[in-house]
Amino acid sequence: MDADLLQFLLFAGLLVALAVPLGAYMAATFAGDVRFLAPVERALLTAAGPAAEKPQRWTGYALALLAFNAAGFALLYLILLFQDRLPLNPEGFAGLSPHLAFNTALSFVTNTNWQSYGGETTLSNFSQMVGLTTQNFVSAASGMAVAAAVARGFATRQGKTLGNFWVDLTRATLYILLPAALVLALVFAYCGLPQTLAGAFDATTLEGAHQTLSLGPVASQIAIKQLGTNGGGFFNVNSAHPFENPTAITNLLSTLAILALPVAFCFTYGRMVGDRRQGRALFAAMALLFLAGFAALYASEQAGNPLQAGLVDASAGNMEGKEVRFGILGSTLWAAATTAASNGSVNAMHDSFTPLGGLVAMLNIQLGEVVFGGVGVGLTGMLLFVILAVFLAGLMVGRTPEYLGKKIEAREVKLAALTLLVMPLGALILPALAIAAGTAQSSVQDAGPHGLSELLYAYSSATGNNGSAFAGFTANTVWHNTFLGVAMMLGRFGYIIPILAIAGSLAAKKTAPPTAGTFPTHGALFVALLVATILIVGALTFLPVLALGPLAEHVSLLAGRTF
Repeated sequence: MDADLLQFLLFAGLLVALAVPLGAYMAATFAGDVRFLAPVERALLTAAGPAAEKPQRWTGYALALLAFNAAGFALLYLILLFQDRLPLNPEGFAGLSPHLAFNTALSFVTNTNWQSYGGETTLSNFSQMVGLTTQNFVSAASGMAVAAAVARGFATRQGKTLGNFWVDLTRATLYILLPAALVLALVFAYCGLPQTLAGAFDATTLEGAHQTLSLGPVASQIAIKQLGTNGGGFFNVNSAHPFENPTAITNLLSTLAILALPVAFCFTYGRMVGDRRQGRALFAAMALLFLAGFAALYASEQAGNPLQAGLVDASAGNMEGKEVRFGILGSTLWAAATTAASNGSVNAMHDSFTPLGGLVAMLNIQLGEVVFGGVGVGLTGMLLFVILAVFLAGLMVGRTPEYLGKKIEAREVKLAALTLLVMPLGALILPALAIAAGTAQSSVQDAGPHGLSELLYAYSSATGNNGSAFAGFTANTVWHNTFLGVAMMLGRFGYIIPILAIAGSLAAKKTAPPTAGTFPTHGALFVALLVATILIVGALTFLPVLALGPLAEHVSLLAGRTF
């Protein structure tokens, strides 16, 4: 226990030490002060045309983002559909079915990276490199661009524009994601991750058995999968595979990479709005939620399965579905990070977690992926709750709510409240339709409450643009590939467009100086109110169905009942 605590404190210290300067660097990047690749940036923007550098209102920014993502979806869909006719396919894999190609293309374009397939047995090197890895960069850069635009909107003094999507997209890719991914990929390759264009090869095990081992450009894809909170694995078992995550060192580096950019965005935001205290307040709220979730998850897995009491060493905890080389701490810290950060990669099977452990992972997603969240979009999701918290604070003190000197009025509150309905729409309504149609029952692996948890987790993960899964759920069907794709679109653009509209609305408002009656949004009281708002909204929305899934399963285990 003491060793685990020291490891966690080391991880937390390294994360904060990395995130603070990275946040400052990203703020400078979006301000245009980082220009060491200026010729490349200028060439790309010049090729894009004269409109590529003109300031855009929120509508123009949103349309540019939608057009870019639509084009990316179409290209990736065609690559996957016709991969058998494209080069770099040493295994001769066939093209994906239309519904699987639809789901996978949407998955990577929306930064969800849900996978209804096994990567090493389905996708060619061309599909992995040109198709998926490209979207790993640009989908992450799109989210980062939105966060920069929203920060400008909140900070602008009676303006009309939020910046330019093409400029923000280019800078996020050139100056942040590419250099970081290049360095991390080289470190990963040094640590033993394959980086080759060769196909599978036959190996002889120590027992004399023959085994086919898949290879490919793994290190480069894993680097951006973690940094961009993408999470899609090169191999079917994701980062539990020794070629993706061979040692405790790669496990630590990967977990840091998952959270580095989302945490740094808190500090980027504080600098961009001209008040670093605001960024620190958001970081404090996110950190409190993360610590609570991790503590509950770790405690649950360390306690183990009560049905195995007396049969296994109690001190080992619940090791089902976990790699011995990572243990309880490495597995639960990764699970907390990947579900909090909208990453979705796994180094242990969430389907094998205890009921309460699985509940924490699921709830991290259902809260709206705001516990750090995905790169950029996690910050913007948290700002929706900030608007609600400020509105509630205004009601309590009897004043018009304000944030950063801007009055929060009916338009902003309505947009924020309606946007927060996106998660229950995708995570509750769509699973209900699957149950009514009978497709859910045939896809779950387990009977009873755990089967319901598998279904809920799948649609929560898709709507939250997370991508992790209770792996017992069979998703590669026409119904689930289609409706999970719909959930991914809802979760991505159903959040991005309204928050851009809110930023555009606030940008046009005058900034009023603070007065004695202004409720401060950078202190401990506001942090507590913000955390309470998130938990209350999450509890009111999802507690009833969680009571039928993981909570019912936990009570059943304590009673000694299995299904």
